[in-house]
Order: sequence, then structure tokens, then C-alpha cells
Amino acid sequence: MHWTPVLLLGLALFAGAFVQSSIGFGMAVVAAPFLVLFAPALMPGALLVTSFSLPVVQLLHGPRDVEWRSLSWALAARLLVMPLGVAAVALLSVRAISVVTGVLILLTVAASVSALGVRTTPVSSAVAGAIAGFSGTAASIGGPFFALVLQHERPTRLRATLSVFFLVGAAMAVAGLSVAGKFTTDQLVAGIAWIPFMALGYAAAAPARARLDHDRLRRAVLAFCVLASVSVIVRALVS
Repeated sequence: MHWTPVLLLGLALFAGAFVQSSIGFGMAVVAAPFLVLFAPALMPGALLVTSFSLPVVQLLHGPRDVEWRSLSWALAARLLVMPLGVAAVALLSVRAISVVTGVLILLTVAASVSALGVRTTPVSSAVAGAIAGFSGTAASIGGPFFALVLQHERPTRLRATLSVFFLVGAAMAVAGLSVAGKFTTDQLVAGIAWIPFMALGYAAAAPARARLDHDRLRRAVLAFCVLASVSVIVRALVS
């Protein structure tokens, strides 16, 4: 494992943690394009390792106002579908995983900007959890679809519920990938190395959180994600 790109990719984790601590999700969506472009061998395991840490920090330092009923349905569905994500990592090439990641980011953006009147029900929670079972395992992107289901909840409840969803979901994904032999030592080491960058991103967002224009930040993040995902897909297809 070459440490220079790993440490430089820490900057992507810093930016992703800043975004997620501000709007509730985004760390994997922001960082994943950089990983698949510059260190595809570290996907998705390294990003899943880092995904453990930010939810823990958020739960320790923020309100633990969790919507347990919806969370239970989402996690149950995620567990059932997770083997499909493990199979994708085991069977697909690096190029195919890059395309899958790019497409999932585009779907995330489409879901985030849609005017769908999704409500928090057992069915919608289970559907979001099922999507995350595949996308969260194959590309470490599992939160935005459940965030869409929770969009009408209080901001504190949304962030707390998503934090538990990220934490348990990442544990499920790492366990599944480990059983399949697709979670490597390099991924573990890189994920641990990125934790300080994540912590700095979270700390940097704290004093600015109250002054941020969340709508403007959200639009900027989504626009970046579209450009990044398109570049990932084009590079994978022409390489």
C-alpha cells in the first residue's frame, strides 16, 4: 500500500465528514469517487471502516433522538439484501464496481432532489434499507435513500437515526465482506488512517454549522457528486 495517495485521500474524507456533520449524510458520497479513481483496491472496505467512527462521534456529542420503528424495518431489510452486495464485490471487476459506484451516486442525487412525497412508513423504510443493503455493501453508499424516507423528521432525529443506521450497516457490511474474503488488511489500515481526517472534518463543521446555509451547501454537494460520478463512469468505460 502506497501511503502518499492514502494520506491525500484523507482530504476527501475530511470534506465528506464536514458535509455529513452538516446535512446528515454525504461522507461516502463525497469520498467514494476519489477512491474509485485513485485507490480502487481500497473500496469499499476502507470507507466502511471510517464509516464506523463518524456516527459514534455524532451519537456521543449530539442528541440521541432515534426513530427506532423505521430504523428497525430499514436494518432488517438491509441485512436480508446485504449478501447481494457482497456477491457484487466478489464477482465484479474493479471497473464494474467503479461504474456501479458512479450510477449509485447519480441515483442518490436523483433521490435527494426529487419532489417525491415519501413518508416514514414500514414499507418505505424497508425499501430504503433493502437498497442500502446492496449499495452500502458494494459501494459504501447506504444512507441517502433512508435519509429521503426521514426527510420530514426533525433535523436532530434525522441525524441521530441515520447515525445508528450508518453504524450498524457498516458493521454488517464489513462482517459480510470478511466472510467472503473481500475485506483486506490494507483496507483496514487505510480506514483507520483516515479516522483523524474524519474527526478534523467533524470538528471544523461544528462552529460553522449554525451559520451554514444548508440548502446552498446541499445543492453544491449534489452538483459536485454529479460531476464526480460522471467522471468515474466515463473513466471506467474508456479505460
